[in-house]
Amino acid sequence: MERPPYWLVMPAAGRGTRLGADLPKQYLMLAGRSMLEWSVQTFLIDAACRGLVVALAPDDEHWSQVRSRLQRVPIEAVGGAERADSVRSALQRLQASGVGADEWVLVHDAARPCVSAAEIDALLRAVGSTADREGRLAGGLLALPMTDTLKRQRSGAGSIASQETVAREGLWRALTPQMFRLGALLAALDAALAAGRRPTDEAQAMEWQGAQPLLVAGESTNLKVTTAQDWALAEGILAARGAQP
Repeated sequence: MERPPYWLVMPAAGRGTRLGADLPKQYLMLAGRSMLEWSVQTFLIDAACRGLVVALAPDDEHWSQVRSRLQRVPIEAVGGAERADSVRSALQRLQASGVGADEWVLVHDAARPCVSAAEIDALLRAVGSTADREGRLAGGLLALPMTDTLKRQRSGAGSIASQETVAREGLWRALTPQMFRLGALLAALDAALAAGRRPTDEAQAMEWQGAQPLLVAGESTNLKVTTAQDWALAEGILAARGAQP
């Protein structure tokens, strides 16, 4: 199965306040580069990637410096208050640029700097092989099966306590990138907005339209940087790979 060509969509309008930095976390330096640069790097050197669209905060003062260092000239879109708003804006921008409804888009978090080429390759091949069978609702995402014992927190005031153990069979943790047809994903996000629903990721919006996105096993190193501990882990992963700034 050949890898289908795709467009990379990156929502990057968030603030990332949990890291406690003055800059939005996607612009903080990680192993000699901004985290956003690491997050797009593996895609931009992929021959199957046709281009990149980034959704930015309207008052973003830091993007211009990063843009000048990227290997390709990106398309820019105005991001929104939530992830779904930013992705929707980016898809509309691609559509306005002449990208067809049947073209593939991969949506990837700006805070996942350690995605590997092998993961991207696995997603492209797996989803591409289901396209004819699933039609416009074809798609999938990188994910990890849950292996830890899961606890449900007891509700109510007071100290945090465990109420019950939750069965982990059949549960997966969603990662990115997530891969769908441009037109189908945009229609799903439009429908969610019209219904007053806020999907937490692209797969959920597609599920609401009847899709059953393919779960493609990712790697545990494809972590989302949210805390200082995540930051240290990401630096260690990049260093172990011999990544150069």
